[in-house]
Amino acid sequence: MTDNKAIIQAFLVNIRGGNNLQDVALYMADTILAHQMNVENPTTVTRTPSNYANHIREFLTMFGHFTLEITELLADGDKVYARWLQKGHHLTTIEGHAATRKPLNEIASCVYRLEAGKIVEYWIQIDRYGFEWQLAH
Repeated sequence: MTDNKAIIQAFLVNIRGGNNLQDVALYMADTILAHQMNVENPTTVTRTPSNYANHIREFLTMFGHFTLEITELLADGDKVYARWLQKGHHLTTIEGHAATRKPLNEIASCVYRLEAGKIVEYWIQIDRYGFEWQLAH
């Protein structure tokens, strides 16, 4: 695959969407810089394909087999912007809130940077206020 937009679309469906986690190394470099753009605590985490797959497995535990709807996908050179809506259920304690089994949605956006057809860096933002509001209500 050489089209960056197509690579990210496949990544979102097959990996970020909780499917085919065994294929994560097809989409991600050996080391990835993950910039988590939270206003209260921006951080950069170094990820590997293996620990990214484990991160998604944690989502599957928290939300069950969720759906991921890509709502926007734009490409410019080595960067691809994606926005999605993730829909699942509140199945475990999250941020001190006991499981309710109620629907739990998350809106997120991310800019992925690719080299040689693989993700090497990304900047992710999540609607934390909306997510926390759902947990509290």
